[in-house]
Amino acid sequence: MPRYYGIYLDVKDRLGIVFGGDAHEGQRKVNYLLECGANVKLFSPDDEISPALRAKADTGEIEWVNRKYQPSDLAGAWIVIVADTSSMETNEAISKEATERNILLNVMDVTPLCTWIAPSLIQRNEVTVAVSTAGSSPALARRIRERMSDEKNCQCLRWAGMGPLIADVRVEQRARDLKITPNEWAVSITDQMLDIFEGGDADKARAMLVSALETHNAASKV
Repeated sequence: MPRYYGIYLDVKDRLGIVFGGDAHEGQRKVNYLLECGANVKLFSPDDEISPALRAKADTGEIEWVNRKYQPSDLAGAWIVIVADTSSMETNEAISKEATERNILLNVMDVTPLCTWIAPSLIQRNEVTVAVSTAGSSPALARRIRERMSDEKNCQCLRWAGMGPLIADVRVEQRARDLKITPNEWAVSITDQMLDIFEGGDADKARAMLVSALETHNAASKV
């Protein structure tokens, strides 16, 4: 049985708090929250914040609090990430407050204190694939991610390039009220269609997809 319920969170315009502003994990966590549209508040002492994060604070891209955690720091947060896990006492205090406030919390590499864990991600355009080992082996998740990201070893992400086209057809399908099941959608996206799209004829690939959906819709009315 899976240990965690797989989910993607919409953090746009929500407050994400990060504790720890080093040039590695702290900076990576802040940047990803920003990429996803979150409002970011960083707690990090002056002598520990990376130059890149300091620059973001100077321009107002993030809010920076020049110290480590203190009680009540989680007020208003929707999601919290502890990148500086050097103090177990602090980790546990943040966990306690997050539990009391019912806030989503990730304490890096301290799985028992987490209410969510960060998977290893592979991204191509609008397609994101998450790999998780339920916190048991981050190195394995990273290795799988690397293999999936290598086009020589894995061809599956070729489909990501068609994402915008498929999304556009989905809008048309809904506007025309074509009755298509998830399975019919899946079988309508063919290898031949992908080859034509990658060959530069996106219009033909789109027409093939629309035709396949129309065929399924017609069959559902028989």
